[in-house]
Amino acid sequence: QVHLVESGGGLVQAGGSLRLSCAASGLTFSFSNMGWFRQAPGKEREFVGSITTSGHNTDYADSVKGRFTISRDNAKATVYLRMNSLKPEDTAVYYCAADTSYPPTTTSRWWGQGTQVTVSS
Repeated sequence: QVHLVESGGGLVQAGGSLRLSCAASGLTFSFSNMGWFRQAPGKEREFVGSITTSGHNTDYADSVKGRFTISRDNAKATVYLRMNSLKPEDTAVYYCAADTSYPPTTTSRWWGQGTQVTVSS
């Protein structure tokens, strides 16, 4: 059974930083493309960024480009989302997703339970 467990969310002031982690089990992590998504209250889930199996390629939503960085450690079966220069509009529940295709999308098969990120102004 596949499990994706996010952690690292919390409350931070605007301009601050957080690092989210997503630990995976039950799948061959090194063969899994990974993505981060977020969902704010009253809004649809949206793509934040993704990383290929090797970690050599990443993609980001325009809204986070230059501020967020995705990385992965295949030995630890963990993907990370480093978030800098956080803005109140980054407030959302953040989810990681795994997929055999790239990039993961909102219809990807495997999802974590999410971690709340709140950015105060």
